[in-house]
Amino acid sequence: MQSKQVNARKLDVTATMACIGTVVLWSVGPIFIKYLTGYLDSWTQNVLRYSVACLFWLPFLIHSNLKGRFDKAIWWRAILPAGPNIVMQSMWAAAFYYMGPAFLVLLSKTSVLWVAGFSLILFRDERPLAKSSRFWFGLVLSLIGVAGVLYFKDDFAGPGTVAGIVLALLMSLMWGVYTVCVKVAFRNVGSRDGFSVISIYTVGGLVVFAIVFGDVSECLQMGVWQWACVVISAVTAIALGHVVYYAAIKRIGATIPALVILVQPFTVLAISNVVFGESLTRLQVLFGLLLLIGAGLGIWAQQHLRQEY
Repeated sequence: MQSKQVNARKLDVTATMACIGTVVLWSVGPIFIKYLTGYLDSWTQNVLRYSVACLFWLPFLIHSNLKGRFDKAIWWRAILPAGPNIVMQSMWAAAFYYMGPAFLVLLSKTSVLWVAGFSLILFRDERPLAKSSRFWFGLVLSLIGVAGVLYFKDDFAGPGTVAGIVLALLMSLMWGVYTVCVKVAFRNVGSRDGFSVISIYTVGGLVVFAIVFGDVSECLQMGVWQWACVVISAVTAIALGHVVYYAAIKRIGATIPALVILVQPFTVLAISNVVFGESLTRLQVLFGLLLLIGAGLGIWAQQHLRQEY
């Protein structure tokens, strides 16, 4: 019995590396997206990056299908999360044309609140969360944090900034919708297979948007380095980042990976400060910490709820 308890307390190295890997992969993605805003419109950039991610996992999907390990029902299940993912990805890329990566990523963490709110409404086992003082305190902290981060931005009232903020907050809402849809559709499905099919559907939707709203011919004018940025960002932030994150969740649950990911705004800020000269004021950093602490309390409240029920 004692040996079992010792083993249970041992650090899960694979899950730990997956958490760290997710932070790294999702920290370089926003930098590349911001860099590519100077060469591509958001619609074209979106379809190029997601197409590369789709092609990256396609051989694995075909192999899984040939070996008979692929659940054919995934093709139907993936339709549900693919819709919000297309909308969310479109808003995510577009927001980088109006603001810096760190500021955008910080605002995107409000998605934690949407995920908790939707889960509270849609899933019976999550509804006791409404009685958690920890959850409501975290919600208030996060709202104060968001208000402070926005209020103390130098060009807060500028039309470009307002457009970027609206896109970022709507993207966070759609991330919450997407996350809940994934939870409903893929409860017993492997993350790699599920995401492979979602990426195929997402590429189809983004192609339509790029043809209607974008200028796909822009990609013909890019150099080798810009194409390399498209490929690197697609493989790291999209193809690998999502799957590594879901792998961490499968091994140790959703709470710890979600808490670790809250570090992302500051890792992005560190890189963006060097590459683009982006910075946040001290008051923005302070309110940003309140936002992240509030989000962390919300995640903690959910985990505490699962332990009790």
